[in-house]
Formats: sequence, C-alpha cells, structure tokens
Amino acid sequence: MRRFICLLVFCFAGCSAVFAQQDSTASRADTPRRYVRVPRPMTVLDSVAHALALEEKFVSDSLSMVYILKPDSTRTSLFVDSILKSNAYTGNHYLDIAAHANTKPSIKGYGHLRPSRDPWVIAIIVVLILFIPVLNIYSSKDMNNVFLSFYNKRSVAQAGKEDSPINAWTFIGLFLLFGFTFGIFLYLLTTGYYKVYYPISGFQLFGTLSLVIIGLFAVKFLMLKFLGFVFDINKLVGDYIKALSLTYFNITFVFLPVALCFSLIADKFFPYLLAITLLLTIVIFVWQYLRSSVSIIANFQFHKFYLFTYLCALEICPILILVKALNIGFK
Repeated sequence: MRRFICLLVFCFAGCSAVFAQQDSTASRADTPRRYVRVPRPMTVLDSVAHALALEEKFVSDSLSMVYILKPDSTRTSLFVDSILKSNAYTGNHYLDIAAHANTKPSIKGYGHLRPSRDPWVIAIIVVLILFIPVLNIYSSKDMNNVFLSFYNKRSVAQAGKEDSPINAWTFIGLFLLFGFTFGIFLYLLTTGYYKVYYPISGFQLFGTLSLVIIGLFAVKFLMLKFLGFVFDINKLVGDYIKALSLTYFNITFVFLPVALCFSLIADKFFPYLLAITLLLTIVIFVWQYLRSSVSIIANFQFHKFYLFTYLCALEICPILILVKALNIGFK
C-alpha cells in the first residue's frame, strides 16, 4: 500500500513537470522576438556599388525604351509634318494632273554652291588695263617702241644706245604695271587654282605679293648695276637691263588678259589657260630675251661659266625661291 501511494505521487509529479514544460515552450513560441538593427555608415565601396547599380538600371531602361517599347503614337513630329506640308498633294482628287500632263515637270534639287571671286579683283584689273592708255597718251613714242621691240630687231638695237627710246618715267610706269599685273596673276593662281591659304588674304595678300615682286626685281636691277660697276662693264650691263626690261614689259601684256580670264572663267578651264600662258611666255622669252642677250654677249667675250653662274643666281634661283615661298605645287 505504501509503495502504491509513492508510485502514484511520482507519476503525478512527472505529469505536472511535462505540462509546465509544454506551457513555457508554447508561450516562448507565441511571442516573436524583435531585433533592432543599428544602421551603419555607408563606405566608399558601397556608394560606388550603389552608383553602378543605378547606372545599370538607367541604361537598361533607356534601351528598353528604344528597342522594346513602341513609340508613342500621339506624339507629333515637326520634321515629318514639314515634309508632308511641303510635298503632300493637295489638288482636286488628282483630276488636275491630266490638265498638266503635257507640261514639262519642274525638277527641284538641292543645287550646288557656285564659287564667286572678290569684286575688287575685277576693279584692280580694270584699273591696270586703263593705266595702259594713260601711259600711251603721255608717252606714245615710248610705248610704240616697247611694242615694236618684239617684232623689229632694230628697236632692240636702238634700246641699247645711250639715247634710249624709253625714258625714266615710262620705265617706272611700265615697271609698276609689271609688278601689279604679276601680283594679281599670282594671287588668282595661288588662291583660285592651287587653293593655297596664307595668314593674310584678299586685297592685303595682293598688295603684299605686288610689293614683294616689285622689290625683288628692283633689287635684281640694282645688283646688276653694282656688278657692272665692280667689273667695269657698265655699258654691257646697261644694254642687258634694257633688253631684260623690254622682255618683262612684253610679258606684262600677256599676263594682264590672262589675269582677266582667271577672274571670269570657271576653275575647270584654268589648266588650259595656264598651258597657253606658259607657251606664250616661253615664246616671248626665247624670241626677245635670248635674241637680245646673244647679241649683247657676242660683243663681249668672257668665260661661259660666269654666264651659267649668273643665270643660276639671278634668273633661275629667284623664281624657284618664289615658288617655294608661295607653296605652289605643280600638278
């Protein structure tokens, strides 16, 4: 009996402990735990990663707008509206097309830019052309001798005498005409045909070229005078300078109409005009300069090496330097 009572008490105590343990477990499961997370400051790597993620999202959204989503049909396009307004047919239900069937349709296109030259170029050429009759009025005999020197050998021989048929004022006028004519010719050749650009342009470039040419040839004549004084051949050098100046003055009357043609014709005709100009210049140079030079040199015997040195130093070399300075490339 005592054993039975002890066993019953032990069983009751065990059941009470199990029930209390289940009740406490249930109460803990029913009550959720709340964890408070303290925010930490964002580091540099986190900000970079965040920025890259935002950029990726922006690019993906932009691509989806361009390639995936269809455009908004309610949005108006000003370009399309302008094309339709200018080219759309607004006639009488195409019935008026038959009335104009025999007429030639108008062809519309974009066209092309027509190159134009400066108006002052024509004005300069006109002034140079009018300068010739002015010289002829005040010194008709001198101008007549200049023209006749190309055809008549007696005029060339007369130019070598002391009483030269060309006085000082006519020489200065023709020399200035030669310088400005050659300057406008080089201006049109470099800027119009070879398309060479310089730090200066326009009338300033023309004036610079003309003054440089006048200065170079004036220095050349002075050097010849100095050589004649040094070697005591003033008479020979004087005859040579007169023959040289007559050649330059006759070439001037070729370059002046060529410059006028350069200012009026299209660029595609420039090569043909240059070929004709070169041919006429060679003819004048051979016919007058060489003819006069040979007759002058024949009266004075000296070593041919000196002649070769002179031609290279004062005739050929300045032309090559001028071409190189102007940056002209022969095509």
